[in-house]
Amino acid sequence: MNFLAAHNVQIVLFLPLATAVALAALKSYRLSARLNVASAFLTFLAALSLLAFRPPSGRYILVDDLNITFIVLNTFVAFTTSAYSASYIAHELGSHRLKRGHLRFYHAMYQLLLCAMNLALIANNIGLMWVAVEVATLTTVVMVGIYRTPAALEAAWKYFILGSVGIALALFGTILIYMAARPVVGEGMRGMTWTVLIDHVARFDPAMLNLAFIFLMLGYGTKVGLAPLHAWLPDAHAEGPTPISAVLSGLLLNVALYAVLRFKLLMAANPGAIAPGPLMMTLGLLSLVFAAFMLYRRGDIKRLFAYSSIEHMGIIVFAFGMGGAMANFAGLLHMAMHSLTKSAIFFAVGQVAQVKGTQRIAEIRGLTASHPFLGWALVVGVVAIIGMPPGGMFMSEFLIVTSAVAKAPALAALLVFGLAVAFGALMLRLHGMAFGEPEGSFQPANSSYLPMVLHLAPVLVAGVFLPPPLVAWFQHIAVLLH
Repeated sequence: MNFLAAHNVQIVLFLPLATAVALAALKSYRLSARLNVASAFLTFLAALSLLAFRPPSGRYILVDDLNITFIVLNTFVAFTTSAYSASYIAHELGSHRLKRGHLRFYHAMYQLLLCAMNLALIANNIGLMWVAVEVATLTTVVMVGIYRTPAALEAAWKYFILGSVGIALALFGTILIYMAARPVVGEGMRGMTWTVLIDHVARFDPAMLNLAFIFLMLGYGTKVGLAPLHAWLPDAHAEGPTPISAVLSGLLLNVALYAVLRFKLLMAANPGAIAPGPLMMTLGLLSLVFAAFMLYRRGDIKRLFAYSSIEHMGIIVFAFGMGGAMANFAGLLHMAMHSLTKSAIFFAVGQVAQVKGTQRIAEIRGLTASHPFLGWALVVGVVAIIGMPPGGMFMSEFLIVTSAVAKAPALAALLVFGLAVAFGALMLRLHGMAFGEPEGSFQPANSSYLPMVLHLAPVLVAGVFLPPPLVAWFQHIAVLLH
């Protein structure tokens, strides 16, 4: 543990990279799966040690109160997903959906993705953060298309094209931030270093900042999955391996959200710049209401929960757009609960698709009778994601709604309307899948249930009890986010 504390940042960044290289050379599936899990676990421990042992910031690396929250959450979900992935991919091999020649590629890309996301969160340079998000995007693009079916390749290309448009907009916004900083801090790396920018942003040209934030919001908003920039997300979830769906919803969307929050802080620190809140609230509500209605028309179980991710990212962005201590606290809590719950749902969905041999909702019936643990795990996950008590998402949604009622009653009504529509859609779909006479395949479940338990247990407990240190930590970050 002393070694982890002394070298935690290096481990968080370079262990996944080194593991990716090693996995690319391994031919044994069992060995590569175990190495993937072990590396992800050590990365999580190193990230956890950042809470107690924080290195000083440098030109390229920054560890502060905001990104530690994201790093710990990201590495935990990456670890549990790697454990789920081991048994899931073994089943895909047995059913011949995945070729053995792709195994080394899959595990190596998984670790490279983890490295890129960690770098995006720790980068003290906004250009380096952009590069890391782009690497993470390209990595997930190739993983989405790993089945090599026409639908998977189409989804990968769609993700690549739309993701490239988004990242190009984010790059232009990043360049505009540098142009706004150059007259004040000079040329070179100082104009892209976050700690320098936040110290001098009050003197930047507000017009340049305003234009930059619009491009950044649209660019990184594409990665967040906000409507109308969301079109890549349902296809990527539906056609890629289910562990990648869990990573996309539980991790990569949060990384893009983190970038948006960083630039929101810059805008808030310049007295002449526009308030970023209205744009964020508009996109957030649009995403929520749009996704809520789209839930009714989904026939594919993975697409269904992909639109659920769009809905919840909209809720989170709306909360951070409102701002204030309560709304920011609720946004942080909702982000954490969504990451845990949605990835757990995808763990269940992946097993459902394997035991039933289909992702079609109409062909999935009576799970609680045919596969009791799996069926009830899906029920618990869906009940949690729609915000029913005692789940942690009930608490976060309640706080977001009450904050909206206090600040903008009309928007609060639209928020509640979207939540109600989504509630009805998911309950309608859940009832048919979980209850009634079982239909279709009755194969036994092959994947581990432990990752689902590790995610859903804290979500259920959070609705009843939040540890005081966690509450204090989130309250502290909420204040920092204005």
